[in-house]
Amino acid sequence: MRMTRREFSFAGLAVAISGPAPTYKIIDAQIHVWINDPRYPWAPGTKDHPQDNRTPAVALELMRANGVERTVIAQYIGYKWDNRYCLDSIRRYAPYFRGVCRVNPTDPAAPDRLSHLTAQGFHGVRISPAGDASGDWIKGPLMPPLWKRAQSLRVPMQVYAPITRMPDLEPLIEQCPELTVVIDHMADCPIDQPRELEKLVALARFPGVFVKISHTWSISRQPYPWLDAQEYVKRLHAAYGPQRLMWASDWPVDLKWTTYDKTLSVVRDEMKFLNAEDKAWILGKTAQQVWPFA
Repeated sequence: MRMTRREFSFAGLAVAISGPAPTYKIIDAQIHVWINDPRYPWAPGTKDHPQDNRTPAVALELMRANGVERTVIAQYIGYKWDNRYCLDSIRRYAPYFRGVCRVNPTDPAAPDRLSHLTAQGFHGVRISPAGDASGDWIKGPLMPPLWKRAQSLRVPMQVYAPITRMPDLEPLIEQCPELTVVIDHMADCPIDQPRELEKLVALARFPGVFVKISHTWSISRQPYPWLDAQEYVKRLHAAYGPQRLMWASDWPVDLKWTTYDKTLSVVRDEMKFLNAEDKAWILGKTAQQVWPFA
């Protein structure tokens, strides 16, 4: 895959911003990309797949407009275990992106598959256990080998799971003390169940656990700047400190609720309890630690 002249222009402008530049790099810790192209077919059984294209070139336009220098692309679930479009994207637009792959967590060959994908250029793996019985594989015998392989490969284990699954992660984290674990989107803790957030707060005792403070916009019951959801961020900030929290837009999933620029501005401008050093970590330095960019 080669960049077009237009796409190359976007890439070259990706770090340009209007107004004063911050004293730190802004890194978006998660987006997704996809394209309607027969070369990258949707996984069998995928229903209501998106009709529009959300490509890295489009993402680069948003990055340019918002002063975002680097971004992590997480494999889109509509492709399931076929990571080719994500891989082609991070290769085509290097060094602007890092990639997080998916492997089938119910496949005994998943650890070897992860080794193969890491050798190809991925910098992490993502799993998504559901909250009902269909996600009980997170407690099964195939998990420790996969987590230990991620630890040996020195790539993060990214977990997108509901808050009720957080206790299931503890034995896995205990077995892999050197593994970096990233909890996505504050575990989507329901805004009307604030006590449930303690399940995520409890994981702060493990120094290798990091949290994305994203999805304020989807769990909130209030308009921007989603002050009710900001209360969760305050609690996680107190438990983890800014060095283990990170911003992510989750573009283009965010577009169902808000806009890319607001996912950023809510942290940069509206979380009044954060000081300048906090923002430097949450908006860039933490992600740089987890996914080192050149």
